[in-house]
Amino acid sequence: MLHLKLATDPRWVDLAKMKLEDILTDHAYCEQKAASSCISLVQTYADNAEIVEAVSPIVTEEWGHFRQVLAELKKRGLSLGKQRKDEYVNKLLKFKAKGGTRKEQLLDSLLICALIEARSCERFRLLSEGLNEPDLREFYRKFMIAEAGHYKLFISLSRKNCGIELTEKRWEDFLNYEASIMQKLELRGDRMH
Repeated sequence: MLHLKLATDPRWVDLAKMKLEDILTDHAYCEQKAASSCISLVQTYADNAEIVEAVSPIVTEEWGHFRQVLAELKKRGLSLGKQRKDEYVNKLLKFKAKGGTRKEQLLDSLLICALIEARSCERFRLLSEGLNEPDLREFYRKFMIAEAGHYKLFISLSRKNCGIELTEKRWEDFLNYEASIMQKLELRGDRMH
């Protein structure tokens, strides 16, 4: 369903289990950044009612996710900690077309969001299957389902607003580029991506 070209190394979940505080902290900041990205989309494309109406609820949902992860940290007696540089997302953003038409800029913005949601969904699935605590497995199963829905929404918005053919071609480019990022990134258990 996600069409990712390269699966996460299965050892990642074992590393994540050893650094649960770091994973939860990074996850919280990922949710915060997702909400910010959606706000940016709404602001940039305020003249596009479909984008505004479809993306606005995701802002609320992502902020709710941030608060859920904060609650999980608190429940464990942990603090939020410092935000870390997201090397994965920063590398993805470098692939965004410079210049181009407004439609091309929208296309890349939506596809970057879709790709981040797809990779997050995959990682949440691994956590939902590989963590030792049943409650935490269920916690991540719910996040997996939400991210899958967001992924589908961003792809759908891209097809409707930018065209199916253009979306499919650029999506393939992004998938290939993302696979090359994943091959080169150090396998770390303290990051969601």
